[in-house]
Amino acid sequence: MKILLFCAKGFETMEFSVFIDIFGWARNDYGYDVQIETCGFNKKVISAFGVPVMVDKLINEIDIEEYDALAIPGGFEEFGFYKEAYNKELLSMIQEFNQQGKIIASVCVGALPLGKSGILNGKRATTYHLNDAHRQKQLSELGASVINERIVVNENIITSYCPETAPDVAFELLKMLLDREKMIKVKHAMGFC
Repeated sequence: MKILLFCAKGFETMEFSVFIDIFGWARNDYGYDVQIETCGFNKKVISAFGVPVMVDKLINEIDIEEYDALAIPGGFEEFGFYKEAYNKELLSMIQEFNQQGKIIASVCVGALPLGKSGILNGKRATTYHLNDAHRQKQLSELGASVINERIVVNENIITSYCPETAPDVAFELLKMLLDREKMIKVKHAMGFC
């Protein structure tokens, strides 16, 4: 199995790193065959707070058939997140993953490009809930039925409402790709339970 981890400019490193670590533990400690490939619009993506990350592939090199899931960490507007997160090429890729019934996991405002793509129309979802819930209001304006819960799973789509939820989103994705028992083993090994 393979997960595509998309890195838009200004993505939040904490929301990105949990996917690398949790699936790394799953592979390393238990031999679960789940690979992560990173992707962006540029080979070097500057995350929030100026941390550069080299990605494996550019978005135009992606063959969606190779992947079982898409993961999108959120990011900061002031670091340029929405300039890339709302890019038509990414929105089209999100739509295609959804049309193929593949799992799409987002953390925090990573749900907003999902909403912008149209795949959340009429579906329960959540996003950043603090600061007068203005991001949840935006998600609602994009057609989602916003639920103010930590994590909302609606069919093949996982959304969450703040950076603190990032590990739980990654564990939920692991559970959906493998099974609950395997997810619990990794979670226990990492000291989360």
